[in-house]
Parts: sequence; C-alpha cells; structure tokens
Amino acid sequence: MSPVHPGEILKTLFMDALGIGVKQMAQDLDVTPKTVSALVNGHQGISIEMALRLSKAFGNSSDIWINLQRDYDLWKAREFVNLDKVRVITPRKKNAA
Repeated sequence: MSPVHPGEILKTLFMDALGIGVKQMAQDLDVTPKTVSALVNGHQGISIEMALRLSKAFGNSSDIWINLQRDYDLWKAREFVNLDKVRVITPRKKNAA
C-alpha cells in the first residue's frame, strides 16, 4: 500500500482540521499560494526549507516532515526504478607485489 503524500497529510490533518485554506496557509508560511497548492495536490514534495517552515508553523519537528517525504519518495522509487542491471560491488583483492 502506497504511503500518503505529505501534502495530503498537511491538508487533511492540519489545514482542514484547523479550517485553513491555501491562501491563508501560504501567508502563514511566507510562500506563494501556488507553492502550497502544488504541495497539497501532490505535485511538489516537501523541501528542507518547507519542512522548517511547517515545523515552526505547527510546533513540531522538521524531521517529521522530511521523514514523511523520504518514505514517500523511497516507496515511489522502488516501484519505478529498474535495478536489474545494477551490479553488486565487492571489495577487490590487491595484487601482491
């Protein structure tokens, strides 16, 4: 099962719960409404900068936001990245002189 995009968590658990719209959230975070809209619609991920902004705005850890994004990105990558041609690298013995 796919993890939820962090933008959906922001919208559902924070914005909707507090009755905050995109424009107000943008003002509160000092970003453009376009940035917030892209995030809550899953078109943009949470950057380090955004994690810091969200952390301050909601009084939680920036690590929470970064970890949500990391988990989402890893899950997506595992679905689409083909690793069939990647070789396992093993230590090589040095030639004795």
